[in-house]
Amino acid sequence: MGLSVVTPPTAEPVSLAEAKAHCRVSVADDAGLIAGYLMAARIHAEVYTGRALSTQTLQFTIDGDWPCDRIDLPRPPLQSVTAITYSDTAGATQTLAADQYRVDTTAHQGFVERAYGVIWPAVRDQARTIVVTYVAGYAQIPEPIRQAILLLVGHFYENREAVVIGQAPTELPMGVDALLFPFRVFY
Repeated sequence: MGLSVVTPPTAEPVSLAEAKAHCRVSVADDAGLIAGYLMAARIHAEVYTGRALSTQTLQFTIDGDWPCDRIDLPRPPLQSVTAITYSDTAGATQTLAADQYRVDTTAHQGFVERAYGVIWPAVRDQARTIVVTYVAGYAQIPEPIRQAILLLVGHFYENREAVVIGQAPTELPMGVDALLFPFRVFY
């Protein structure tokens, strides 16, 4: 099984103007630097929570045979399923008709399941046998996640090296992890 990003987000959850205001930066010189920090902070938040924050297209691959009755899709929230393809027993790529499965976008973690009375088609036992292409991400990103991203951007901006010399670093007790933890997905 594997997960890959087909189409990355076109916008970050926090705007460059918001990040510059948070970092108290009024000049344009550091705009590129802060934009990079915004992307790094979003990716950290996505990895930590196991969620897609901004809308993006993902592909989830399954090796071997179909799961029993349903396919749980990583990186919620699920918006829609674009296509499900599979390798038939002859090795040809087929697209599963949309009436052969049901998509649930309302569950905590979105999933695809067989439509009532449908039996999954036979597939070839190989790597990347089944590929689910789908769109995931928040329409409205929760404010605690946005605030965690701002905290990370501020930290990256103030501490531009991997090691801080001359002071004892202290993590904020109600910092990034505390803001992100309620949104974490556990599989």
